[in-house]
Amino acid sequence: MKKNSFLFSAKGILIAGVLSLNTVMYAQKTADISTISEKTLSSILEKNRTYYAQGKVADYIPELGKMDAKAIAFSVVDKNGKVFNSGDVQKKFTMQSISKIIALMVAVNEKGEANVFDKMGYFGSDRPFNHFSNLETTGKPLNPMMNAGAILTTSLISGDGEKPFLKILDMVRYITKNSTIDYSKSVYESEKSTGHRNRGMFYLMKNNGLISGNEDQLDNYFKQCSIELTAEDLAKIGYFFANQCVRYDGNSTYKNAEIAKLIESQMLTAGMYEFSGEYSRTVGLPSKSGVGGGITVSVPGKMGIGVFSPALDQHGNSLAGYHMILDLVKQYNLSIF
Repeated sequence: MKKNSFLFSAKGILIAGVLSLNTVMYAQKTADISTISEKTLSSILEKNRTYYAQGKVADYIPELGKMDAKAIAFSVVDKNGKVFNSGDVQKKFTMQSISKIIALMVAVNEKGEANVFDKMGYFGSDRPFNHFSNLETTGKPLNPMMNAGAILTTSLISGDGEKPFLKILDMVRYITKNSTIDYSKSVYESEKSTGHRNRGMFYLMKNNGLISGNEDQLDNYFKQCSIELTAEDLAKIGYFFANQCVRYDGNSTYKNAEIAKLIESQMLTAGMYEFSGEYSRTVGLPSKSGVGGGITVSVPGKMGIGVFSPALDQHGNSLAGYHMILDLVKQYNLSIF
């Protein structure tokens, strides 16, 4: 063997050895996701329980302000559809903005992606969820995750009266395999009586020719936001979109890889309001929050996560919920990046 060949061979062996060592060290730092258990969740939950004291329960909708700030729950549905729970998993809360991803799925299934996004953008969010953004300039909502885009999305679902809302409710019941899920009439009435800003968006879009119906369509939006569920239900929703719209029990009635990609991409770029960019850096997973205190998370191809804690940060995201997700992501290296 020539001297140079020997040197290159030795160098190759050295590099391979270093890479192997790094792989081993990396594996040691990263836990196997098959080891996730209720004990894991309980440990993370207890570590982050006190974050509620630094947040604030949403009260701009009076009924939401009645929620117990100390309530907290953590749920995971693993790759095999097995459910792990910790905390106040029986505690119900309203979906609020999390309902937007379900409405988007229903609208796109009916009208097609091109027809829906002809009326709104794919843009990320850098403004609060209830911002008018460019409605008054270009006339179109930034994306379907902000209130304006979500109101428009729901108005695109076919059917008179509350039929569009019932389609959204039925889809939530199907995905979670929970037929008892319904909406809170008291929260709905509270949202309707105080939702003047959303009403302004509705009429601005109606003025721009994007919406042709009446306030029944806006009522459907208020109702979908008022759907009540649990952290476990949110984990099942996260699982559904993480696995090409296949339900946690393997039911593939709505299997559609493209719809799943669309929903997950919207969750990643705009699902956490104006915190979405920073959240993508820290957590790196498609997620959707709601001011009711819930967050649903999709770990693509792997699992779904659901958290609940009603005390919110300045962006409208669950404070303890975010930190629970962040700890789980770090422990199991779940970020897609």
